[in-house]
Amino acid sequence: MGNAPHTSYARDLEQSRLDGMQTIQEKETRVRHILCFGDSNTYGVDPVLDRRLARDQRWTGVLRDTLGEGYEIFEEGQGSRTTIWDDPLYPYKNGRDYLIPCLESHAPLDLVVLALGTNDMKHYFQLSPAEIAEGAGVLVRVIQKSDAGSDGRAPLVLLLSPPLVGKLTHYRELYAGAPEKSRELGKHYKMVAEMYHCAFLDTARVITTSDADGIHFEHDEHRKLGQAVAAVIRQLLEA
Repeated sequence: MGNAPHTSYARDLEQSRLDGMQTIQEKETRVRHILCFGDSNTYGVDPVLDRRLARDQRWTGVLRDTLGEGYEIFEEGQGSRTTIWDDPLYPYKNGRDYLIPCLESHAPLDLVVLALGTNDMKHYFQLSPAEIAEGAGVLVRVIQKSDAGSDGRAPLVLLLSPPLVGKLTHYRELYAGAPEKSRELGKHYKMVAEMYHCAFLDTARVITTSDADGIHFEHDEHRKLGQAVAAVIRQLLEA
């Protein structure tokens, strides 16, 4: 009878150890869900062959392969998608209209990679770089106010500013003035990210667009972007 308290203590200690091991194991095995919400560059348009790149060539596929097991990547790229603007020539491209249904479809999410703004530079929108960044900021707030994360919380956001618009060929008229605007986007997107306390990556520091059209980027650049995004995600979710 005199040993009973010690036996009980040892039993509790062992149970605590087992519970701790289970918690660690659950953290190690939990799958993290990432939504990549963007335009034709997230869809993976090949500017040379004018078709969709293979899954493992797209930056989202490189992201999946780089992160490896424990991550699930949802690709939501649509050609001509804008941040918050209705396109008079291409209907159903307003990113804000589809964002909430998209979040709900893929919930629960750990993080949303937001990669929009290139199509906002089309000449007929007449938007300044600051206004384009503000449009992206509206989407950041939509995500942050949602309950699409775990336990009804909001997922984290990683905001990507668009790459620089390069040598325009058949898009020359459609994107008149865009090369100059694109050079200003990085700083404005960074300010938006700081304002809303979300993660940020300036893709213009990582990749370049193709000389084939000046808007899309080739598979080697997709690889660079996917690896860069993976590095940021690891910092956010594995720290």
